[in-house]
Amino acid sequence: MEMNASYTSFVAVGDSFTEGMSDLLPDGSYRGWADLLAARLAARQADFRYANLAVRGKLIGQIAEEQAPVAAAMGADVVTLVGGLNDTLRPKVDMGRVRGHLEAAVAMLAPSCKHLVLMRSPGRNGPVMERFRPRMEELFAIIEELAARHGALVVDLYGAPALGDPRMWDVDRLHLTAEGHRRVAEAVWQALGLPAEQDWRAELPASAPPGWAVRRSQDLSFARQHLLPWVGRRLTGRSSGDGRPAKRPELLAYEPVAQDRPS
Repeated sequence: MEMNASYTSFVAVGDSFTEGMSDLLPDGSYRGWADLLAARLAARQADFRYANLAVRGKLIGQIAEEQAPVAAAMGADVVTLVGGLNDTLRPKVDMGRVRGHLEAAVAMLAPSCKHLVLMRSPGRNGPVMERFRPRMEELFAIIEELAARHGALVVDLYGAPALGDPRMWDVDRLHLTAEGHRRVAEAVWQALGLPAEQDWRAELPASAPPGWAVRRSQDLSFARQHLLPWVGRRLTGRSSGDGRPAKRPELLAYEPVAQDRPS
């Protein structure tokens, strides 16, 4: 990896994590780590171009079939591919099919760019994480294997205790807060050989956990507002991304606005 390199273009591929949920902006849109990273890369390079093809709710097969060919055709310097976690959260999943889709996407993207970046995604510490941890770790083993075979970078967010802290997660317990996204952007920034600006692994200060009554209230609110709708979509075969276009579908010159500038 060339240290302190300049990059002229960046394409992000994936699901809600890369779309930027739940880094909510005042206008109701989402920013997220990919937008933050693009803003920082653009500040170093004139005529920097950026596309974000991510759509919430997408499974790895959809990402491989719908986003990867588009991203490969763009010929960007940097491509990030994060997917497969939605598959592992399904009641039933064929990890062989997940492997096949990931392998197809990586094989297509790796030759098309200077740096393909994969991730071991973070997870919120708690009972849900423990239930799905074996599947997640199987997914991450596949990612490590594919990265080694195709010369891709792997950013290990899963191995950072700070990103498992529940305080880094939104009330839906599925998406990072603005601070979590900021740390992911810094992690990818450093993986690309750029000078560290912050310690993204630094753990949050210790604090007293909320009391029993507060935790139960939070659990009930989470179940009503987020868990039950999620289960309903699974039962009816719907997705939160149905009919939703890509966030930034074209590789165009990056024009920063106030809300997109790195914080």
